[in-house]
Amino acid sequence: MTKLLGTIVSFFMLANIMAQQPKQTLQKLSISDSLKKYTDSIRNLPPLEVKSIRVSETSPFAKTNFSKEAIAKVNLGQDLPFLVQNTPSVVVHSDAGTGVGYTGIRIRGTDGTRINVTLNGIPYNDAESSMTYFVDLPDFSSSVNSIQIQRGVGTSTNGAGAFGATMNLSTNSYNPSPYLSLNNSVGSFNSLKNNLVVGSGLLKNHFTIDGRVSRISSDGYMDRASSNLNSFHISGAYWGDNSSLRLNVFSGKEKTYQSWYGVPEEVLITNRTYNAAGMEKADAAYPDQTDNYTQTHYQLFYNKQINNYLKWSTALFLTKGNGYYEEYKASVDIKEYLLPANPLYNSINPDIIRRRWLGNKFYGQIASLMYEKGKNELTIGGGWNQYDGEHFGILPYPNVIAIKSPIEYYRNNASKKDYTFYTKWQYKLTTQLKSFLDLQYRKVKHQMNGFDKSPNLITKGDFDFFNPKAGLNYTLNNTSFYTSIAIAHKEPNRDDFETGALQKPTQEILYDWETGIQQKNSQFSWGMNFYHMNYKDQLVLTGKINDVGAYTRTNVPKSYRAGIELEGTWKLNSQINTSGNITFSKNKIAHFTEYFDNYDTYEQKAIEHHNTDIALSPNTTASHSINFSPNSNWQFIFTSKYVSKQYLDNTQNESRILNSYFINDLNLIWKFASKKRWDANLQFYLINLFDKLYEPNGYTYSYIYGGVTTTSNNYYPMAGRNFWLSLKIDIK
Repeated sequence: MTKLLGTIVSFFMLANIMAQQPKQTLQKLSISDSLKKYTDSIRNLPPLEVKSIRVSETSPFAKTNFSKEAIAKVNLGQDLPFLVQNTPSVVVHSDAGTGVGYTGIRIRGTDGTRINVTLNGIPYNDAESSMTYFVDLPDFSSSVNSIQIQRGVGTSTNGAGAFGATMNLSTNSYNPSPYLSLNNSVGSFNSLKNNLVVGSGLLKNHFTIDGRVSRISSDGYMDRASSNLNSFHISGAYWGDNSSLRLNVFSGKEKTYQSWYGVPEEVLITNRTYNAAGMEKADAAYPDQTDNYTQTHYQLFYNKQINNYLKWSTALFLTKGNGYYEEYKASVDIKEYLLPANPLYNSINPDIIRRRWLGNKFYGQIASLMYEKGKNELTIGGGWNQYDGEHFGILPYPNVIAIKSPIEYYRNNASKKDYTFYTKWQYKLTTQLKSFLDLQYRKVKHQMNGFDKSPNLITKGDFDFFNPKAGLNYTLNNTSFYTSIAIAHKEPNRDDFETGALQKPTQEILYDWETGIQQKNSQFSWGMNFYHMNYKDQLVLTGKINDVGAYTRTNVPKSYRAGIELEGTWKLNSQINTSGNITFSKNKIAHFTEYFDNYDTYEQKAIEHHNTDIALSPNTTASHSINFSPNSNWQFIFTSKYVSKQYLDNTQNESRILNSYFINDLNLIWKFASKKRWDANLQFYLINLFDKLYEPNGYTYSYIYGGVTTTSNNYYPMAGRNFWLSLKIDIK
């Protein structure tokens, strides 16, 4: 009512002013209104720092886009990988078995170290391991407005090279109207999520402030696999007529009880929730066997519309991380811990409590210049970043052993510099045919001053990469055909460098060919994508110990991933729509040598293998969903996911597998209130409806002892039937 009265009063005031002003003033008002519409249209465009690295609908690459509305339907409390698990060629897993805490994602069989992740165009992958730890940003998905997943090499991007897939997450949207959202969820295993999301709307026609605070906790499905996660996100922006300035600050703090070791095969049948972490303590599990880490991001963006054809964007960023994981270790060798002489423990192998710390800074800049006119769309961009990391170990006081103050027993520092420059050019050859060219140069300099097992080893890596991509897209009516070829290079990770002079790892190279067809209309759409990813010198685990006694990955000369991805959506009527995807693939290593330890001879046994499946790469993945909306207040979504058998290592040994699984989820959404100023939804998400026991992740190792070869398979089980219940209130 207040808003209506305000509108009526404003109308009469405006009418009175117009009646008293000359004609020229009316013209000025018209021009002003037109300018405002123009300004608002610029503000509502995708942020340039994201647009410069994402691919458009007509780009010749396989991709999937997620809107804010699609994310909200599954964002009840699980980590971000689980929100995108039903996209093509995706497999997700969780250490705690619930999707809360440490989680992981594989796309086309490639793990998180090969998936490039950016937050508003800024690199997120850990600079040393290339892994992405979403646990460090709990509930970040509640701030995300859109996600794009590119499968394969994709287009040029910032940060670690995409070597199988790319995930671009964007939070930098324009929200001109004020809003407030309250979301409270409860779930199985004492899981809770609470968040508050708020926005000021446009203030004085130039300013917006958006923010979020979140808390997530869970006991986990696995024994003692608890999570206590807190985060916040705040973003302030100034909007000019043709420019914008934005500052983002967001942070996550996690404390999780470790559940890293999996369940041995012989234990899985009788006790699938067994957790070995903390069990070295003789009388009971050690209660503080936890991982503790805080990560804070600072991002400053400036976008400028120079003229109708030219746009410029730059961003400065700083990411700071600090934390440790604590362990109870039984019967240690005191020589490894630099302990002072003490008759209480020098004559025995004592138990200790240790903390292994990581403190790091990651900072840099990205920039891009985009030109769009006529048949041309040209982007020139790049960036630089530097990582400084400190690895150190401490025996805290008090401890099991008699020490009077904390002892630092190792310190290994590392630094990494990364420089990127790229040019992307899309040219409209005809009204139907568009070409795409992408040329990227990347330079990486990495220095590691010691490792856990080799504290005196100084290692340097210096790489120069040229990554070209090219493709064509032909569109006729509602049908598009595309094809592309792309080359990517990737440097070894920190663990790969833990080697001596005899076994230095080399760069990996990927040649990726993609070709496909897409057809869309108002009721039915489908797509088919063929891919062949040919690797040269791919780094894989072989079990071999290098010349300093560490298990690291080894370059294998030839390997490949090839497959076909099929997608489709069908709107049967105004109430029912269905969608699905399926991937069939082959993932092979031409030749490699498996090594395992012989404890009888203190040597390693070698076995040659040819044309074997790549580990953790299913030949088939599929997903299907049916959405039934009897009216505007109800939605029933039934989702199914299938993943075929996976091998735990690269030997294709049938005794070392993850079994195939087929799971189903039911998602019920009820909008029980829809008022002028607020809405309220009640959502019930039933996961693994038919209580399937399955394990999407694991590892294996073999050894010889007493003349007998033993293989130990270890698995990460997922929870059976479990649920989330959520109440969300949106105030407009």
